[in-house]
Amino acid sequence: MRKKIKNKITVKPDSIYGSVEIEKFINHVMKDGKKSIAKKIVYSTLKNIKEATKAENAIDVFEDAIKNASPRMEVRSRRIGGANYQVPREVRPERKFALATRWILQAARAKKGSDMVSRLSEELIAASKNEGTAVKKKENVQKMAEANMAFAHFSW
Repeated sequence: MRKKIKNKITVKPDSIYGSVEIEKFINHVMKDGKKSIAKKIVYSTLKNIKEATKAENAIDVFEDAIKNASPRMEVRSRRIGGANYQVPREVRPERKFALATRWILQAARAKKGSDMVSRLSEELIAASKNEGTAVKKKENVQKMAEANMAFAHFSW
């Protein structure tokens, strides 16, 4: 019996920048349903990024960071004949965004010593320059996928 097809939830764009990606990022930052705090953190972060990089648009830096932190390939475990194989797979665009935001937020939350706004802005700026913990995580995932290319024929 086939699984039920899941309906995708559409997110409305945020009020200030009119970007769906920013609103999704706010939803990822949010903890315990406190969206107003998450909005303050994200908008302050974007303001910090604009001041620190002297860029005209902080959203460009944000989009570069997401693009640089999102993986092209990942490995999925597949059981074949009693053995588990790490099968490399291409990553869907929605999952790319979700992984990139998750890794950026994990890296920002792991840093200690300052407030979330400065930690998150540092991590986003680093990711936009192809540096930082989130980009290292992406490279590790892609190396795993390349190392297991021999099992690509088990892809489903």
